[in-house]
Amino acid sequence: MASGGIARGRLAEERKSWRKNHPHGYVAKPETLPDGTVNLMVWKCVIPGKQSTDWEGGHFPLTLEFNDNYPSNPPMCKFPPGFFHVNVYNTGEVCLSIVGSAWKPSISVKQVLVGIQELLDDPNPDSAAQGVCYDLYKKNMPEYKNRVRQQAKKYPSRV
Repeated sequence: MASGGIARGRLAEERKSWRKNHPHGYVAKPETLPDGTVNLMVWKCVIPGKQSTDWEGGHFPLTLEFNDNYPSNPPMCKFPPGFFHVNVYNTGEVCLSIVGSAWKPSISVKQVLVGIQELLDDPNPDSAAQGVCYDLYKKNMPEYKNRVRQQAKKYPSRV
């Protein structure tokens, strides 16, 4: 197959599967280019904040960028730059084992998005990506939770 053919084939299947069955409140769709064509290699997603957590009410935009070696390589997962979370770099890139060292080609887009939602309320301080978040998480939990709730308000539902 041509370069990226395997990746595009897998992503087309992922899209079909997602459209048939995906978790409530989530969005995941390939981006549409200005000329109306669909770019399977970049997906625009929304992850809802889990109910009964400080993230509740937020609908967080996330971009998945796939390369031609997908599914051998994981997608790059990025929130908007400056996203406040212990395991998200200032660039927005997510630091999570299932899209890093623990990646397996059998992991689906759905599993990635659900895993990132889990990470929101259950960060891994041993793999901190932002010093300020880490310090607040470790030393001032009330302020950390306040910042999370403020961020959730910045990303209300679009529906």
